[in-house]
Amino acid sequence: MNPLAAFSKPDPRPDDVKPNAKPDVRPAAALGGAKPKVLEEIDWASKHYLVVDDFVGIRQLLRESLRSLGARNIDQASSGGEAMGLLNKLRYDVVLCDYNLGEGKNGQQVLEEARMRHLLMPSSVFVMVSAEKSVESVMGAAEHQPDAYLVKPITEGVLLTRLNRVWRRKQMFRLIDQAFVEKDYLRAARLCDDQIAASRVHEIELLRMKARMLERSGQPARAREVYEKVLAQREYHWARAGLGKIRMADGDFEQARQMFQTVIAENRHYIDAYDQLARAYQGLGQHEEAAAVLERAAKLSPNSVPRQRHLGQAALRLGNVPMAEKAFRKCLVIGEYSIRKAPDDFLGLARVCGLKGNTKDALQLLLLAQREFGSEHEHMALRAKITEGHVYHESGDYLNARRVGDELEAMLQADPKRPGTAICIEMATLLFAVGVKETPNEVLAHVIRNNHDNTLLQDEVQKIFDRARLSDEGALIIRTARKEAVDLMNQGVVLWKTGKLPDAVEWMRKARERLPDNVRVLFNEVQILISHMQQRGYDPELELEAREVLEHVDELQPGQQRFAQLMEQLGALQPQPEPAQPDAPPAAPSPEEGEAAPSNA
Repeated sequence: MNPLAAFSKPDPRPDDVKPNAKPDVRPAAALGGAKPKVLEEIDWASKHYLVVDDFVGIRQLLRESLRSLGARNIDQASSGGEAMGLLNKLRYDVVLCDYNLGEGKNGQQVLEEARMRHLLMPSSVFVMVSAEKSVESVMGAAEHQPDAYLVKPITEGVLLTRLNRVWRRKQMFRLIDQAFVEKDYLRAARLCDDQIAASRVHEIELLRMKARMLERSGQPARAREVYEKVLAQREYHWARAGLGKIRMADGDFEQARQMFQTVIAENRHYIDAYDQLARAYQGLGQHEEAAAVLERAAKLSPNSVPRQRHLGQAALRLGNVPMAEKAFRKCLVIGEYSIRKAPDDFLGLARVCGLKGNTKDALQLLLLAQREFGSEHEHMALRAKITEGHVYHESGDYLNARRVGDELEAMLQADPKRPGTAICIEMATLLFAVGVKETPNEVLAHVIRNNHDNTLLQDEVQKIFDRARLSDEGALIIRTARKEAVDLMNQGVVLWKTGKLPDAVEWMRKARERLPDNVRVLFNEVQILISHMQQRGYDPELELEAREVLEHVDELQPGQQRFAQLMEQLGALQPQPEPAQPDAPPAAPSPEEGEAAPSNA
């Protein structure tokens, strides 16, 4: 989800959503049917508006209501696809979007895609307009957190009053949202403190933002203090859930489970608590309980593609074929026009077909996945081939399964670039199962080199070798791969310490080519790039390189303290148009050596 959806205050809030909620259906007079006096202070005439509705009459009514504000720049769209085309061309200040847009994307999917693709400014207002009052639509809209949710019929007074209220709030939090979009989490947290010092009107919400910013900056202890401060004043579900997430990150899955269950007991519509409770159960090894929780959540809010996918994957892990099939098929239906549509849904359903012995349908799904995602996903052909091998193996067709194993070997030899950790582990497991020996050794060595300080993952890899009856050989491969990663990283640190900064930069670039997903190597490269600019002057190309590396780290392992620190140091290096903040970022620490205590990465 886009960052603004996570940190901008929704209306209604997820804490308060009830299935029969009817936002703002009171008479206009009760909400201030007359034009609010404070509206004169907002320059509505200069704003750009987008009205999205599949009925021309509704679009005209909303357009006339906006014109009564003085609005001049009003665009209209009759479908979700047309709306996305306009959003891609212009950054709108206000979007009024119907939930049900007929064939194609609905309003929820328009909002989700606009945020994920950053087509809305931090200050933009997105109002969901709908005649839908069902649990399914209200819960779905609340999960994606529009800035307001209005139920038809809408009076002019209701619309103008709500727009005025939401616009003012968005401007208040605009700088914080912008800092989050730029992934400068520490600056965002400081801005929360600044706002609280200036006015305590939104103190609780600002504390909520601050806590999540601190979590994203890898400072759970400080985030916990904020949550506890809030809970000392009042029992907020989001604060209790926040503490549960911190407990879970610390490995205390049992305490986390209890916290999430408490939240659900008090508000059964707090959907995020279900997702987190399922993760806590998985951490405890209670996978049946996890799947049951996800199934409950999917019934409450069934239009979340990621949740249905997680349910399908959890059911597949348990061997619950009917549940997995239902979830993956639902994924394909609700994901047809969603930016959340992913190959995992096709691959998951193909596995289900394989388990049911329906190889023909499974192979057809794999062809569809490659046709749909082949140009977007770098390793799509490889993933489809891995799934094909599983389908044959699980259906008992061992001859074809071995053939697929040989084809996978050929694909790996043709392309030296390896996929991510999860895909590598799945591939190695399959190759061992179909009788291939050498290639999975190389693939798992790659996994260890890129995760040399992750002991839990090393244990998982060792178990794969154990099942293949290669325990001793596997242990040697793991030790050798770890040493190679440490040596590569330490050599770069030695060059840095001896003042050979250009050599250190080049060495770390080569190390990144060899270990593209090793978080500590990536962090060290950025640290050396920063040191180079600190000592030899700012270089926009080096800064761009550093930011690209950090973006990759944030995709691999979000919420790292070192990520936030390095982002802040990069911001301090760049020429500043405004005076620097009073709290200057700390001096750049030394890059980590390989044998040092494991970092948060």
